[in-house]
Amino acid sequence: MAARILPVVKLATKVTIAGGALYVAYDSGLLGSSEQGSKALEKAKVAVPPAIEEWMKYFGLEAQLPTMPKIEFSPVQSWNSGVRWTISALSEAPTKATEYSNQGLQYLKDLTK
Repeated sequence: MAARILPVVKLATKVTIAGGALYVAYDSGLLGSSEQGSKALEKAKVAVPPAIEEWMKYFGLEAQLPTMPKIEFSPVQSWNSGVRWTISALSEAPTKATEYSNQGLQYLKDLTK
């Protein structure tokens, strides 16, 4: 009986954790627009260092953490450049596939000579 229930409990636990992580990501704005992602990044920059210090005190660790690096990163601009690069690569894919096929055929012809 327990052998049949254990896999179900393990699966339910995994699904619950994945669902919770997805809910937290959606609720914090990580799955929204790039502006929402920027706001979530700013919230994380403010919230993470105090939380780490609190946990270090809780576990009795007195190590000095390095300072938080400055991130000069705009998700809005990077998103647009990433989308442009992806669309460009997809539009060139048929031409590149044909080109690489012709090179492969030429290589095989050269091998058989």
